[in-house]
Amino acid sequence: MPAPARSALADLGDPAFWALPRDRRLIAFARLRSLDAPVRFGPPPGWWALVRHADVREASRSPREFASAPGVTVPEPAPWAKALFGNSMVNMDGADHAALRRIVSRAFTPRLLAATEESVRERADRIVAEAVREGPGDFVSAVASRMAFGVICDLMGIPEPYREGIARRVDGASEHVGVARRGLRIPGSGLRALARLQWLMGRLARERRRRPTDDLISALVTADVDGDALTSRQLGAFFSLLLVAGVETTRNALAHGLDLLTRHPEQRALLESDPGRYADGAVEEIVRHSTPIIQFRRTVVSERTLGGRVFHPGEKVVLLYASANRDERVFDDPDAFDITRDPNPHLGYGGGGPHHCLGVHLARQEMKALFSALLTRAPGIRAAGAARLVDSRFDNRVGALPFDLGTG
Repeated sequence: MPAPARSALADLGDPAFWALPRDRRLIAFARLRSLDAPVRFGPPPGWWALVRHADVREASRSPREFASAPGVTVPEPAPWAKALFGNSMVNMDGADHAALRRIVSRAFTPRLLAATEESVRERADRIVAEAVREGPGDFVSAVASRMAFGVICDLMGIPEPYREGIARRVDGASEHVGVARRGLRIPGSGLRALARLQWLMGRLARERRRRPTDDLISALVTADVDGDALTSRQLGAFFSLLLVAGVETTRNALAHGLDLLTRHPEQRALLESDPGRYADGAVEEIVRHSTPIIQFRRTVVSERTLGGRVFHPGEKVVLLYASANRDERVFDDPDAFDITRDPNPHLGYGGGGPHHCLGVHLARQEMKALFSALLTRAPGIRAAGAARLVDSRFDNRVGALPFDLGTG
């Protein structure tokens, strides 16, 4: 079958493309994968779409040629935003990125991880029990959001009295993030929400430097034997990153998971038949199939040949994880939802390299704990209608998902 003419391809640079139904986007990605080289989109100079699994993986593992700075989102963060709120690790390269990642990695001590695992199970059981008691509603707000946000707050050591206010400000800041993705003017309410979050994290950092406890904030702001610790501004930027990498992505994966298990009852029955055998595979397949983060951007800093094209310094490329995770060269029947898929080398946590997700272990813990609690404490739970998806070129966001307990 001949490859489609480039003139017949969907325009990934057109905002209208990202408002299309997900299945139509996947068809467009498949057409792009059939071509002999990447395609450029957007107004000049534009950006190049990397859609094949091998290309996305290779670019992810080649930071000397494909850099994360000045930013991995579209549009890139403005310099004034970095100065005001601090730069995120995802937008850094080289020694600066390595230093921050080393501090964060050291903070995840075996003791902290063990306590977190127990806390995750307890939170999952409590949230599911409350959802059963309260009855049918919106799975995102009643279960998925509460799980993801609560786990991050527990991990960081955010005091309970602060959490409701943080949640409100996260909602306010999400307006800032969502509008910024479209390249429009940032509203004052979003700025105020982000500034308030930054102020709050600075206050907590000062408190934990004086009186450290067994939580992640204390570990991050207390200097170790090498003198490494996060500043208050760095802590604020890290917490903002967690709100996306640790809250939004996991919340969306949990919601997609219930939706997928409802629409594929044979896969759900398989999982229920032997959770110990199939839970790990179910988590990986949910992440592959839903791909919570659709794309990240890289900037070419050194000439490199990839995917049949020579890339030159200054050019922009977009790593389309949503396409790579459906690459028929890597995955048999890639559109199928199959919790027994093995191997499953999906790129849902990134393509490897220095920016591979630090929270992989925690995300897997959360998903396994919550679905275990659902299957044992609410065995009849199911999606009661179609998920309301939010248009985005960045994340595969679920705005709402009605659920019932299957008892009617």
